[in-house]
Amino acid sequence: MTAAEAPAAGTPRDPETADVVVIGAGPTGLLLAGDLAAAGLHVILLERRARTAANLTRAFAVHARTLELLDARGLADELVSTGRRIDRVRPFGGIALSLQRLRSRYPFVLITPQYETEKLLERRALSTGAVIRYDREVIGLHQDLRQRSEPGTGTGTVAVDFRAPDGIHRIHARHAVGTDGVRSTVRQALGLPFPGQAVIRSMILADVRLTHPPEDLLAVNGTADAFAFLVPFGDGWYRAIAWHRDSHAAEGDPADLEELRAIATTALGTDHGMHDPRWISRLRSDERQVPSYRVGRVFLAGDAAHVHSPAGGLGMNTGLQDAANLSWKLAAALHGQSPDPEALLDSYHRERHPVGRLVLRTSGALVRVVMAAGPLRRAARNLGASLLGRIGPAQDRALATVSGLGISYPPPPGTRRPAGRRAPDIALAGGQRLYEALRAGGFVLITPPGAATPPAAPLTHAHWRDGTRTACALVRPDGYLAWSAPTATDAELTAAVGAWLLPRRPPPGGPAQNA
Repeated sequence: MTAAEAPAAGTPRDPETADVVVIGAGPTGLLLAGDLAAAGLHVILLERRARTAANLTRAFAVHARTLELLDARGLADELVSTGRRIDRVRPFGGIALSLQRLRSRYPFVLITPQYETEKLLERRALSTGAVIRYDREVIGLHQDLRQRSEPGTGTGTVAVDFRAPDGIHRIHARHAVGTDGVRSTVRQALGLPFPGQAVIRSMILADVRLTHPPEDLLAVNGTADAFAFLVPFGDGWYRAIAWHRDSHAAEGDPADLEELRAIATTALGTDHGMHDPRWISRLRSDERQVPSYRVGRVFLAGDAAHVHSPAGGLGMNTGLQDAANLSWKLAAALHGQSPDPEALLDSYHRERHPVGRLVLRTSGALVRVVMAAGPLRRAARNLGASLLGRIGPAQDRALATVSGLGISYPPPPGTRRPAGRRAPDIALAGGQRLYEALRAGGFVLITPPGAATPPAAPLTHAHWRDGTRTACALVRPDGYLAWSAPTATDAELTAAVGAWLLPRRPPPGGPAQNA
């Protein structure tokens, strides 16, 4: 039997049951668990770390699209208050690129430590009823898809075995999601490969204080031998990233402040008086992506599914957007509110795998630009940065890609564009915004006044603030357009909604109903 099939020895005879078990309490897992619990599901989140363990982690940039998704949960403004806004960047001494060009409520990059994002998402997950258990190491996972059954019978469910301080335990759930990072136990239990390559073998990360802060909020430069990056958190601490071409140190080898200062001086011309690091580490940066985000009843999200260089600050953002895409689909399937739950769950891989591939290409291109060797390549890089600042359409495309605002999905069968595209934060009647309406956690139907609400549809029905508009639009819970039309009759509205949603059913009587 494979690791994905064999139960661990010593598991209890009467395991717990849940609708969904999530493995890994980083940002991706916390957002997913909070969404599922808010949808009325019984979700258990397992985390290997102890609750009191320090969590000074790599991610620090929150992009515009991620802030929009947090806004749809009522969290964005609070997170913005914890960090520093970067609204322009000047790559390699070129012309400053203005993020104010972004057509979003959040035309900037928020710089805040990952632990601030995690604290906010953990509080929200607990408030919605998610069960979070720290100091729980998952040691096995297996699933039996031969028939449907209730949790606890061992068929048609996922069994997750984990080690706790008092012994080995098991949870049966209708679905499991691995959000447990680049060394994912869930991915290994499924026997999935993680193809790719190492792109940077020795990079130093640290949080430091500076005696002489740079004039620009973000200091970045690369030379023939080195690259360095400094960005402020807004509380006196700076995130520093540094790499030197001649470094042969391995991941896990110790790094110290003197090495960091020397690399920064080579790349930036000064170390800006770095001192008092609160943490410093060395890492290897890989580009890898799992071939399938779904295997039966088990899903992968975040770094468990894709990992890449820190260039562009895209990793955590991509994971959070994975979670926002998957959570409402799991909820709809488990609540019996989808006409075709299997197709809906399959659409998670179909939509998010290409996005992961795009992020790998984008971050890979950025890191190769940073690491450009030879005077001609560096001159071409610097010229490209200068031209980018002068060509508006090119600048818009680049900013849309990195910010996530340009991400779209294929139109669903039977629809056409703009279906699959991100819905902007539309002004609605009554002074409300679309992303405020999305805080209910479901679909939002936008019509002119007077249109009938489709019967028993589990959605929010809103109207345009501009009373002269005749268009109709159905927006998914993750803020993407499911359907739109210049005009629609009540029967057409009912048909459009029915393609996505079944009539509202009574609340489930226990875990894992209607799946």
